[in-house]
Amino acid sequence: MTHTLPLSQWLGNTRADTTLIAWLGDNTWTQARLRYDVARLLAQLNNHPGERWALCFENSYLFIVTLLATLCARKIPVIPGHSRVALLKEQSVFFDGILSDKLLSWPENLLVVSSPGDAPITNQPPLPVIDDNQFLELFTSGSTGQPKRVVKRIATLDQEARILAARFAPQMADCRVVASVVPQHLYGLTFRIVLPMALGLPFHAAMLYYAEQLTALSPQYRYVFISSPAFLKRLDNQLPAPQVAMTFSAGGILPWHDVQYTHDWLGHTVDEIYGSTETGILAWRHREQDQQPWVPFPGVYFAHQAEKYIAHSPLIDNPSGLILDDMLELNDDGSFQLSGRRGRVVKIEEKRISLTEVEQRLLELDGVKDAAVLPVSRGGRQGIGALLVLDEKHGSLWSSSNKKTLEFAWRQALLPWLEPVAIPRYWRVIEEIPVNSMNKRVYGQLQELFHETS
Repeated sequence: MTHTLPLSQWLGNTRADTTLIAWLGDNTWTQARLRYDVARLLAQLNNHPGERWALCFENSYLFIVTLLATLCARKIPVIPGHSRVALLKEQSVFFDGILSDKLLSWPENLLVVSSPGDAPITNQPPLPVIDDNQFLELFTSGSTGQPKRVVKRIATLDQEARILAARFAPQMADCRVVASVVPQHLYGLTFRIVLPMALGLPFHAAMLYYAEQLTALSPQYRYVFISSPAFLKRLDNQLPAPQVAMTFSAGGILPWHDVQYTHDWLGHTVDEIYGSTETGILAWRHREQDQQPWVPFPGVYFAHQAEKYIAHSPLIDNPSGLILDDMLELNDDGSFQLSGRRGRVVKIEEKRISLTEVEQRLLELDGVKDAAVLPVSRGGRQGIGALLVLDEKHGSLWSSSNKKTLEFAWRQALLPWLEPVAIPRYWRVIEEIPVNSMNKRVYGQLQELFHETS
């Protein structure tokens, strides 16, 4: 079994001082530098009375420095998921101060963290031991849109890394880790921070925003790419293929044509991860065909109870498990398919309409690359609104004033499958379905696209 280093030992002497932890351009950070930077920040934190500190970082090396220093100081790292000052003010009741790599316009208790790479590393006293029962807090939007606090014990993060290492470490061996997701959400925290640190793999301190940045990586190394579906949908196979040996994707379903497109460019199939902030990782799949089922990680199983699905996992502390927002189709061998989300059923003209089913039928239409549907109210009457992302051919048809012709063709194609009231009444074509930093669709933002008169 692959050995992983628990978080409580990241600052120890298990790894040589010269071990590369992270890089950014020509800057590199070693194990010795990590201990030195943590000790510097720890001295500052020990002089501050605040117990709960929000971590707001773009640089993931400095994120690790701050996470470890906060835990060494026996304070609580709070990970709000973003660095936008307006939203931080709304959530300020959850923390006493902010730690960041940016000079935010924050009134008080803001510590800006840096790493003076050219400063000599002096001998430091031993750092305090981090306890496995210490914890950090993350926030997810929850079903109401209000911040929902989720507590993650250090022992749980370590266990998650062990489960992932048991399945994926051989493919990741001798690679460096790059990412297009932030460490402020559990997927990024687990795959971009905890897993490489547990396996001793160097990671890129900055986030990748464009395929060009992926292509520009030094061909001297092989890479594991921690991605989101949104990034993979924007790949450009006209660019030279980078030395990416393995790609993870999580945060949403990756359409089959994007799985194929990624394979054609990178030369390997994406490993998709299913889970949530509350549950941690639950399942994975390596799709060789579109409807390939999800395979639960060891110790994970699901129970069906009163139209709800309950996840049980070694990473879930609650012995009763956690209720999922998703609906599942369970197979006898424990694998499963996702079949929509709870709460995505609306009543229109007294008929129950599954918005997920409508989206799935739209995705089967010729030329439709992505789709989102939602209820739209006009003049006291409610109907279904559809947002479509089209391929080049159908996008040109739409742009050349053939909108009504296309809408009629789409409606006719949907009639054999959907109730008449479930067929979209309002249509919009857009370049890309907007998502937030957690790769979730923002339905309030989508609703705004239907505000103008049809």
